[in-house]
Amino acid sequence: MVNRLEPGKTAPDFSLPADGERTLRLRDYRGRKVVIFFYPRDDTSGCTREAKDFSSLKADFNDCETSIIGISADSVASHEKFKAKHDLGVDLASDQDTEVLVDYGVWVDKNMYGRIFKGIERTTLLVDRKGRISRIWRKVKVAGHAEEVLTAAQKLG
Repeated sequence: MVNRLEPGKTAPDFSLPADGERTLRLRDYRGRKVVIFFYPRDDTSGCTREAKDFSSLKADFNDCETSIIGISADSVASHEKFKAKHDLGVDLASDQDTEVLVDYGVWVDKNMYGRIFKGIERTTLLVDRKGRISRIWRKVKVAGHAEEVLTAAQKLG
């Protein structure tokens, strides 16, 4: 059964390896808002556009005290290549064992050409300063998405 997080609930804490030999922990962001965007795969067209869109708005997110974390099941090495290739300015965390993806309910059955497989459902969460989920966007369409999330972060205060 897929875990369905809802607005108002506390976002599950996580500790994941990230680029630059860092570890990202959600609890370390308390006092700031956090955008967590889950995306299927490094260096694919939709995922690249989404990461570039969030990166291009990073200064605006910083202005409203909001951090941005992208999470996929790709390796840290893959994330580092992805960031360098596209000059991305957002943090990317690796969840190769899919524990966090399962906790957030984004590791789901997908169907492509009649073949069922497990994968990431493109999802974004906006977490408030106290660690509660403020908003969830499921089955995200990339075009205009980063701007919509920025507007929500700015309104959250």
